[in-house]
Amino acid sequence: MDYRILGKTGLTVSQLSLGGAAFGQQYGPISLQDAQETVHAALDAGINFIDTSAYYGLGRSEEILGEILAQGLRDRFILCTKAGRLDRDRFDFSPAGMRACFEGSLQRLRTDHVEILLAHDIEFADDYERVFDETAAVLHDLKREGKCRFIGMSGYPLGLLRQAIEHCHLDVVISYCHFNLQNDRLLTELLPVAESHGVGVLNASPLAMGLLTPQGPPPWHPASETIKQLCKAAADYCHSLGQNIATLGMQFCYAEPRIPSTITGTAKRTELETNLEALKSPPDSTLLVAVQQILAPIHNQTWPSGRYRE
Repeated sequence: MDYRILGKTGLTVSQLSLGGAAFGQQYGPISLQDAQETVHAALDAGINFIDTSAYYGLGRSEEILGEILAQGLRDRFILCTKAGRLDRDRFDFSPAGMRACFEGSLQRLRTDHVEILLAHDIEFADDYERVFDETAAVLHDLKREGKCRFIGMSGYPLGLLRQAIEHCHLDVVISYCHFNLQNDRLLTELLPVAESHGVGVLNASPLAMGLLTPQGPPPWHPASETIKQLCKAAADYCHSLGQNIATLGMQFCYAEPRIPSTITGTAKRTELETNLEALKSPPDSTLLVAVQQILAPIHNQTWPSGRYRE
């Protein structure tokens, strides 16, 4: 496992991080034993970063992780959680709402602090100026109070994350679905601004929320049919050669040295082992070129998210 510095935080994070959405039953039922085995296997493999949220399973992800980490593991992980998103269609980025959400997270996680606290999916806010002012202010207050060591924001639109970096004195941002086999806009549209401000960038959803997997995306996926069809064509091409597009996709992300860590939601040990296996070798260059050619007509195409428009 490689380790990289996360922006100006000084934190050294593992190249692969454990995403908490699956612990919240977002992708199907997960037992406590499944989760325990996964967390212990991650630790044994050198993973030292866990990202979760009050939103995942309406707190269930944090509850499960809190129970596991309380077994003497809390100090062995860098813990990141997110506040402000309460449900699929419920958000509260007000100072009082952020505080209440985060206090609930601390209780569920059975800890008095986290290393990183983020405002979650800020593109769904009603007023972005209030996010840059009031939401950012309460994050800084919580940092001064010692309830988190570092602060940041997460979201899908890169333009909005750029503005957050420029206005809010953040330490970390999480971008999702913008660095993968189909879309590498993170490298040109976000990373330069983040680096100039010393902000660490974490890459989430390296398989584009299921687009770049053999089974394909879930029914709710917001991508256009054209994107879905060409991603399926790329997956089928890999399968025809006895290869797995998900493995290629993970290898592609691992190979980018400017991204400190790749976050992927995994709650079963077998899934984690697949992601760890991909660490052992670089992407096959011939296969990578062929897949990128298939995806070329949809390269860097995105979909709307929240209220923000570029």
